[in-house]
Amino acid sequence: MSRYGHIFTEDVLRTIFPQERTEAFFDALFGDAEEGSYDIALAYAGDSGERLDFELRLTQRPGKCLACNLTYGLPQVFSRHPIINVGGIAEEVARHAGSDGSAWELGATREISRELHVIPLTITLG
Repeated sequence: MSRYGHIFTEDVLRTIFPQERTEAFFDALFGDAEEGSYDIALAYAGDSGERLDFELRLTQRPGKCLACNLTYGLPQVFSRHPIINVGGIAEEVARHAGSDGSAWELGATREISRELHVIPLTITLG
């Protein structure tokens, strides 16, 4: 049974990573949020002790293309982009889990379907 699953509800995940962050990311990247081909959402994927697994879910926007060549380089981009702020996500997760600190790691992009790609985010509580 998940130790932290009851904490990371959809509402909590939306406060940690609000939809507005996707819009701000594409606005900074392209100068227009409408140019983005996907929406980004944070999802809880389980835990193993002090290791919490999340996903940054990239969902294709209507009329856009979620091409692999657009998403495979994103872990490196997301890891240092100030709007995505993975370090801030990890801090918020730790706070909600009752921990004082955390370390984080992004995995490689996985194609779940043509409309959904995920980037694994592992957060280890300190």
